[in-house]
Amino acid sequence: MIVALAPDWFDRFIDTGGDILWAILFVTVLLWTLILERLWFYRFVFPRRVRRWQDEWRARADHSSWRARAIRGLIVSRANAQLRAGLPAIRNLIALCPLLGLLGTVTGMIQVFDVMALKGTSDARAMASGVSQATIPTMAGMVVALSGLYFGTRFPQRAARETRRLADRLDIHGAGGGHGQA
Repeated sequence: MIVALAPDWFDRFIDTGGDILWAILFVTVLLWTLILERLWFYRFVFPRRVRRWQDEWRARADHSSWRARAIRGLIVSRANAQLRAGLPAIRNLIALCPLLGLLGTVTGMIQVFDVMALKGTSDARAMASGVSQATIPTMAGMVVALSGLYFGTRFPQRAARETRRLADRLDIHGAGGGHGQA
């Protein structure tokens, strides 16, 4: 069904690059689904949760006892876990893309060697097809990895920054309405 809806250039690209491009496409869709989910979470979901946690914290009468500090630590820890959810999967998919490209390179070079074994070095067109099949998956894997690399490094930084900001907003001293408000 997808193949019937795909434009002609896409079919040629897959044919030229070999079957490993299907695996790279699957990883790409999965990677960008996770990236878009994290962007949505950071932009829309997490700010609402921060406001709810701040309201719950401000509603508490006690902010400085051992129990209050433990509750604050639990809130901050829970927020950090939510901010970092999915990040290991994103990092692993980014690392997987060049490896799939390398697998495509190996399979393409095997095709080149098969052509050389059957026809010698006289069939340049068949050898070029194998070299093309060897290089396109490498390029595709690297492009996908590079496109996700920015988010793979920025998301952990943002998670750490948002965790610190939440911890600052949950003021231990006084009624929680001090210097840490946004």
